[in-house]
Amino acid sequence: MKLLIVEDEPKTGSYLRQGLVEAGYVVDLACDGLDGLHLAQSGEYHLVILDVMLPRLDGWNVLSRLRAGGDQVPVLFLSARSSIADRVQGLELGADDYLAKPFAFAELLARVRTLLRRGQATPLAERIVVADLVVDTLRRRVERNGQRITLSPKEYTLLELLARRRGEVLPRSLIASQVWDMNFDSDTNVIDVAIRRLRAKIDDDFVDKLIVTVRGMGYVLEAPEDATARNA
Repeated sequence: MKLLIVEDEPKTGSYLRQGLVEAGYVVDLACDGLDGLHLAQSGEYHLVILDVMLPRLDGWNVLSRLRAGGDQVPVLFLSARSSIADRVQGLELGADDYLAKPFAFAELLARVRTLLRRGQATPLAERIVVADLVVDTLRRRVERNGQRITLSPKEYTLLELLARRRGEVLPRSLIASQVWDMNFDSDTNVIDVAIRRLRAKIDDDFVDKLIVTVRGMGYVLEAPEDATARNA
């Protein structure tokens, strides 16, 4: 699942992103309210974690504009503004939850998981299907041709990223940022090793290969018919 953090304090933003990535989520980070609003309006996120006191556009206005535009993405306010009045204002504007700073990461993670469970409106939002591969994003379970496949947390995060962007060639730099929260180093083979291990579980025992290397560009997850269309 894909989350957006809108937080202008670098240490807090980095801490949140690292913890949520390690918990298996794909995470983007915006450092001001205007950038956060534009990203949130893309419709790609399952949850937004939003600070109140932000440069360029504060959290109240970010949420107000999202709701005014009909966007019902779950929003968790995470703010040092902890008065009852602030909490009430956030909830009345349409936030789904409000957590005051300082906070325990375990509590934040529990609230994130609860909101994600609530926010799934249809079965399609819970399952990604590519050919005979099924990724259950709520239960974090993977099956291919009806067979259960056991993945490590990083392998699952990598697969979900590829599956959510089915048919899109993802460069190593993006994979490094989203899965490992690091800048891509051309001297490291960590991504190639991870892809190789994922292929061993997802592809090796099956006739149709879903994970494709696009030389000089990156990797793509696609069904055979997608590959035919892409190469036409």
